[in-house]
Amino acid sequence: MAKTNKAEETGFEKYVRWFWMLFLGGLLSVVLLFLLASWGVLGEMPDHTQLENPKTNLATEVISSDGETLGKFYFRDNRTPVSYDELPQHLVDALIATEDVRYLEHSGIDGRGTLRAILKPGSGGASTITQQLAKQLFTKRASSNKVKRVLQKFKEWIIAIRLERQYTKEEIIAQYLNIVDFDNNADGIRSASRIYFGGKEPKELSLKESAMIVGMLKNPSLYNPLKDKGERAIKTKARRNVVFAQMAKYGYITEKEKDSLQKTDLGLRYTPDSHSAGTATYFREYLRDFMKDWINDPKNRKPDGSKYNINNDGLKIYTTIDSRMQKYAEEAVARHMPRLQAEFFHQNTPDRNPTAPFLGLTKEEEEQLMYNAMSRGERWRILKKAGKSEKDIRASFYKPAKMTVFKWDKNGQPSEVDTIMKPIDSMRYYKHFLHPGMMSMDPQTGHVKAWVGGMNYRSFQYDHVKQGKRQVGSTFKPFVYATAINQLHMSPCDKLPRAPITIEANKFGNPEPWSPKNNSGDYSGELTLKQALANSVNTITARLMDKVGPQPVAELAQNLGITSEIPLVPSIALGTPDVSVYEMVGAYAAFANQGVYTKPVMVTTIVDKNDTVLYQFVPETRDVLSEETAYVTVKLMQGVVESGSGSRLRTVGRDKWDASYREVVTGYPYELTNPIAGKTGTTQNQSDGWFMGMVPNLVTGVWVGAEDRATHFSRTKYGQGAAMALPIWGMYMKSCYEDETLNVSKSDFPRPSNLSIEVNCENYVPNDGNSPGLDLPEDDVPDELEMQP
Repeated sequence: MAKTNKAEETGFEKYVRWFWMLFLGGLLSVVLLFLLASWGVLGEMPDHTQLENPKTNLATEVISSDGETLGKFYFRDNRTPVSYDELPQHLVDALIATEDVRYLEHSGIDGRGTLRAILKPGSGGASTITQQLAKQLFTKRASSNKVKRVLQKFKEWIIAIRLERQYTKEEIIAQYLNIVDFDNNADGIRSASRIYFGGKEPKELSLKESAMIVGMLKNPSLYNPLKDKGERAIKTKARRNVVFAQMAKYGYITEKEKDSLQKTDLGLRYTPDSHSAGTATYFREYLRDFMKDWINDPKNRKPDGSKYNINNDGLKIYTTIDSRMQKYAEEAVARHMPRLQAEFFHQNTPDRNPTAPFLGLTKEEEEQLMYNAMSRGERWRILKKAGKSEKDIRASFYKPAKMTVFKWDKNGQPSEVDTIMKPIDSMRYYKHFLHPGMMSMDPQTGHVKAWVGGMNYRSFQYDHVKQGKRQVGSTFKPFVYATAINQLHMSPCDKLPRAPITIEANKFGNPEPWSPKNNSGDYSGELTLKQALANSVNTITARLMDKVGPQPVAELAQNLGITSEIPLVPSIALGTPDVSVYEMVGAYAAFANQGVYTKPVMVTTIVDKNDTVLYQFVPETRDVLSEETAYVTVKLMQGVVESGSGSRLRTVGRDKWDASYREVVTGYPYELTNPIAGKTGTTQNQSDGWFMGMVPNLVTGVWVGAEDRATHFSRTKYGQGAAMALPIWGMYMKSCYEDETLNVSKSDFPRPSNLSIEVNCENYVPNDGNSPGLDLPEDDVPDELEMQP
């Protein structure tokens, strides 16, 4: 019997021994795995430097002058980090309650949570917020192999412990929320906040919005509220309500608050954050080219000598664009262009069919227009590269195909329509569209405040502010008048005959005689210079050109920042040169800035992700005109608004939308009563409409026209600058004035203290004929009166 007990005791001791051997062996194995992981034997581990500066791709942020984000440049990761201080407390509470309730107590690993997960699988995850950060930063993707995944876990535990030693709890939370991908280009909490909730910054998130974002953390793809045409929103809401339940469970909110919040909707306001959407899209594309040049400049290099990357180095570009003024500019364009387009379709297409042949073009002219468009297009290039013959390529344009086309909807909003159309009809359809270009600038600082290069960047990517150059028409005339004032000391009150004039051949390099006509057909009597510019009288402008010659006029324009070619011929007086909106605004700004040209500025500062300044602009200015000449030219242009083609800016009317532009051509209620100087411009056949307008601290230029000059209004009533371009300027300025925070001036332009030229015609003493302004040869007028228009 004793032997049996002894045997049983020996067997029990054996089991105990084996138990402790296995337990201690397992424990030692775990410790060994920890050691091996920490030594890097199980795979590379981040060192101190990597933990201090974990490598993540950061988007470059474009920031307005008033501190708003205009957009970002990124390749895959649309990530802009925020600090803990920029997070609302209820977002942090929701995160801790849902993901790691003992976060403030542990040092990277939650022992209780880990044991619970081992002993009771399915009872909840064991990963702490710090472990999840470690996974996001250094593991990236969990292995599907169980053994490898266990090894990954050990590495994540080691990294989590090291992160806890390296950073504060607050810094870890901020890093974690910054690193998570929330789908829909929402990389990190700031992008998620802006994209899902209408451009909100994280600090502005409400409790229910924070709860939705925290709920998405479990599986951003599964709980993406926009997937499956928004059908996932039901799952997203259910997951968000779990977050509310967790917050109530741990005392962050009351049961009553939980019940109330769970009944609310998600409150989504999806705001895509892409290169082709959002605000200032055309400006941002200009900025991309600006940054390419800046990055490629050898002077602008990282400390290690490598180039900066605009897509992932987390640069911040501080611009001069004012987000409020940009918004008002885009709204003015969006309000005017669909009405103008509706009237254009009404007048210029048979049966209002925009795919029908163009009115006003012969069959041969239209065929040439369409052939030019085909041969310059992407389809032609691709098929040519594939070895297709020209005959086959042309034939492909007449085969119906599925496509998406742009249109203005019945409410005047841009939209896209899926349709089946022949490519040739699609091209003809797009050729009928009118396009805008608009830029607004502070003349004293050169800061560009608004930039609208077109009506819809997604569909029309050509920038009509800096890329596009078109004939400027009568907006060029102030350069002629300014030259005459500067050289001949003329007053706005000096009179010249409206009679016909011919500048003989070869006088100024013109191979043939030049005899401009007045649009009104009126050649009688005399007009003051102010009246002549207000009514855009061509013969009087030509008379001034005959006095000063084209070379001084061209030199003045070039000194005012116009770099486009200006032929040295008399016809430039009527605006035949092709010039960009960008150049014209810069040039006009010198008149408002008392004769000083200030080069337009778009970027003030560039900093890296650590806020180290990499670039700071230096103003470029030069004296071009005397203060007196600039002021007198401005007074001339004020006459355009007081009594000329710009006088409709004083209109008091009732605006309405009925898809017919004709109802509002004079009905926009601008109601602008303050001093304004400006000039309209209309080119031959109404192909281009311009309006340049300015007040003392803001100069804005607007151009409207079609891609090809062959597309134009048939009547001046709708095709002139006062109808095509001026309405955009008027609505923009009205919005700027209604926003008193902008401080756009309503004052008159400052008068020089030593002004020697009389600008008030009531006080003007008629010239005695001895001054340069009216020093005409005795036989000059009779000869001109004999000329035919």
